[in-house]
Amino acid sequence: MEKNWTQEERGHVLIWTLDRPRKRNALSEAARGELEEMIARVQKEDAVRAVILTGAGDKAFSAGADLDERARMSEQEVLSWLDDFGRTLSSIEASPKVFIAALNGAALGGGLELALACDLRVASRNAVLGLPEVRLAILPGGGGTQRLPRLIGPGRASDLILTGRLVSAEEAHSIGLVERLAPLDTDHSVALQLALTIANSLDKCGPLALKEAKRAMRLGRDASLTEGLAVERQCYEELMGSRDRLEGIESFARKRPPVYQGK
Repeated sequence: MEKNWTQEERGHVLIWTLDRPRKRNALSEAARGELEEMIARVQKEDAVRAVILTGAGDKAFSAGADLDERARMSEQEVLSWLDDFGRTLSSIEASPKVFIAALNGAALGGGLELALACDLRVASRNAVLGLPEVRLAILPGGGGTQRLPRLIGPGRASDLILTGRLVSAEEAHSIGLVERLAPLDTDHSVALQLALTIANSLDKCGPLALKEAKRAMRLGRDASLTEGLAVERQCYEELMGSRDRLEGIESFARKRPPVYQGK
């Protein structure tokens, strides 16, 4: 069976590339299913601290759902696909690994929704982002109407979702849709290099601390401040007995780089 994703190892980092450039890296059911299986497998790989998602070629991160495949689906099959897609994206959010989307071109519809489920987004200067579903008489059904307002605020999200307009990488960065933007006069591959720089910097961080920090943010996101602070305290307590915490204190005192083991 032809694979829709490729994987490359870079130390503690995995690069997952959606390899359908002739379809602008559209998300077919097979591609979604492969991604879900990859996410499940990486949970068990203790050596992996971060996963970078990107697209093959220089045109698109992902242009969204495979509309040729979608046209052959019944109404019930479309709804089932959305359920499956939503489950896949939620598994990214729930993962203890740090997920970084390297946007090397267009990130539209389901492609942007995939990026929204990641912890961080970096973009090359040629990236174009948007949720144009209303122009096809549908709405973003992979969490876009929920994750985008939480990320950039309800007003800005309404501007994008209700008009279906696309934004440049520069505008996406200015409104907080992407966290890092490649320097001027660079090609699409710089998005991946920028993502790798961020991912490699995690080697200086405690793996358990990354896991609990991500969990604290995820569980506290929709809670009241009081509830969120309680979640934060619970996640902090999870780290108290770790060897890594003691290593962090000792390495700081001795002015040497820490050697974390995720224990």
